[in-house]
Amino acid sequence: MNETVPRKVLWRLLPFLMLCYFVAFLDRVNVGFAALTMNRDLGLSAAVYGFGAGVFFLGYFLFEVPSNIILEKVGARRWIARIMITWALVSASTAFVVGAWSFYLVRFLLGVAEAGFFPGIILYLTYWFPSQQRAKVVGTFMMAIPISSIVGAPLSAWIMAVTDGAHGLAGWQWLYLLEAAPSLVIGLAVLAFLTDRPEIAHWLSADERAWLIARIARDRRETAAVQTIGLRQALLHPQVIGLSFVYFGVSTGLYGIGLWLPQIVKGFGLTTLETGFVTAIPYAVAAIGMVLWSRHSDATMERTWHVVIPALVGGLAFGAASVVTSPVLAMTALSVATLCVFSALPPFWTLPTALLTGTAAAGGIALINSIGGLGGFVGPYLIGWIKDATGEFGLALLVIAGFLIAAGLLTLLLSRTRATPQVAPAEQAGSRARPPT
Repeated sequence: MNETVPRKVLWRLLPFLMLCYFVAFLDRVNVGFAALTMNRDLGLSAAVYGFGAGVFFLGYFLFEVPSNIILEKVGARRWIARIMITWALVSASTAFVVGAWSFYLVRFLLGVAEAGFFPGIILYLTYWFPSQQRAKVVGTFMMAIPISSIVGAPLSAWIMAVTDGAHGLAGWQWLYLLEAAPSLVIGLAVLAFLTDRPEIAHWLSADERAWLIARIARDRRETAAVQTIGLRQALLHPQVIGLSFVYFGVSTGLYGIGLWLPQIVKGFGLTTLETGFVTAIPYAVAAIGMVLWSRHSDATMERTWHVVIPALVGGLAFGAASVVTSPVLAMTALSVATLCVFSALPPFWTLPTALLTGTAAAGGIALINSIGGLGGFVGPYLIGWIKDATGEFGLALLVIAGFLIAAGLLTLLLSRTRATPQVAPAEQAGSRARPPT
């Protein structure tokens, strides 16, 4: 049973969660392809586009912690459904922006609507999988990001090419409308499909439920790094704050490249459709690499260096991309950089889940994701601002390289200073009924 139950849980939950994240990320970054013609139609400069693309993360930042705490209280099924349905409606409304300020508003509201989705899923996975499997599970789940770009890049380019002018709408407007529809449908399906906790998983037998509950509980007892701390302690804990800034550096690279890569590639002199296919190349490399890297992290039970190495190498790759002039060499360097950014993510997310449980985990993980996610604002905005100032992307990529290298070095520093958190007696007494990690 120790093999069959986790496999059964994995096949029941993970493909569906990946599908949810696939459409979430597609709706989050399709603005990168829309920008190929939207910026011209609306008269948006590179700096205006970069600010608007990144302002999504300001909304995300403000509502991330309360959203994740609500999820922990009301259950993933209802809250994830609410998130997906509202972001689908907001994403579709992007088709009707008319200038900079309406673009800013809709992107901000999209961040508000989606706040809590990713950290909520990370928290949800701790209810079902022991720590020894988490890097692999999170890595597999996060494959939805590069897959969404592998599929979404050529799909978005094709949609824009074939729908442009249909019924009086531009191709970028059809892109927002058509790619929002799956999120709405899947959001409704969440209500019927997702199960909040193992205790009510009727698709498991009674013996399987009992085994899984006991296994997760034993994992909590045996993992010395797991400490029961309160929400306030979690939000102020030095490790949580430090991990937030690590994620900030990684997110700067993740979204800096994610929201600007189509325009960088288009600058090689390609058509919109060709841009879609070439943009998919770095993500195809990343999809394979992140799974292999996360599996190696689980096999060795080592986390720190599995974050540090890709962060440092990714920074060097962004640096190389900033100075080469050949499109082939530039795409090679950007592919390595994308591979490294994605490979750092699964082992990174095992660090906070090994430190926090229950409401503290809901708040702490959300705080890390919200502060770290601000890198998703800083990266795109910096690239746009520097592009307007210099007329090229080279210096911008060099700045992104610096953020990634800093993230790697900070991860190493945190591993050397990690201390066991102390539990306040009042919070210890109030730690009953915390969900298992």
